[in-house]
Amino acid sequence: MTDSDKKYKELIHYLESLGNVAVAYSGGVDSTFLLKAAREALGNRVLAMTVNSPYIPEWEINEAAELAKEINVEHIIVEAPVAEQIRNNPKDRCYLCKTFIFNMLKEIAIQKGFNQVIDGTNAEDSEDDRPGMKALRELNIKSPLRDTGFSKQDIRKYSKIKKLPTWDKPAYACLLTRLPYEKELDPEDLKKIEKAEKYLIDLGIRAVRVRVHDDLARIETNPEQLKKIFNENLIESISRQLKRIGFKYVTLDLEGYRTGSFKEVFR
Repeated sequence: MTDSDKKYKELIHYLESLGNVAVAYSGGVDSTFLLKAAREALGNRVLAMTVNSPYIPEWEINEAAELAKEINVEHIIVEAPVAEQIRNNPKDRCYLCKTFIFNMLKEIAIQKGFNQVIDGTNAEDSEDDRPGMKALRELNIKSPLRDTGFSKQDIRKYSKIKKLPTWDKPAYACLLTRLPYEKELDPEDLKKIEKAEKYLIDLGIRAVRVRVHDDLARIETNPEQLKKIFNENLIESISRQLKRIGFKYVTLDLEGYRTGSFKEVFR
């Protein structure tokens, strides 16, 4: 048995020890792999819970529902309003949002007879990068992938072995990260971001963020995708479509995609 095989068995044993679990399920790489492992470990004693809120794209909710059906677990969609405490997009929005959302998920899980809510945080995630992890710790949300040492590379590797279509899915984050801090949330901005990013993803530009500065859209993507945009001469089409969506100016960030770019010079 290889070390990686031992690691997967350790994850299965960990999940078995919980008895039953409600998985906070986004349909991303980590939570999909966790849901698959939970199904293997616990059979029908698994509930997938997906949050639907104005800052989560509709296409992501639909993908999560389809994947949960393929994995054959009970799946519910939890409707969540924008919490009052994050309406102005404060710098600690992740902590405030996670506290609000996971309190809600815990209540629903208990009502449905599930003892433990778990999430897909992995061993490479840190509180510096993911401030919401503080809320998870305070609410006693367990993170089996982190606790058993699964890196992002491990998760992608096993997702491929398990034939999960998410094995090469780019990382994604809620739409609030596309807006400057301390800016009052406008539902129209969120809709514009969702439409713009879906359009770009459908073009094959999968790892992408559309950051918003009033009526300006700043597109971030990785170097390979930048080459695709230039090589296939998509600039004019992208600009035209994003203006149709409602942006007045459309820019391409030449530094490419990186997390936390609003912490740099854009406020």
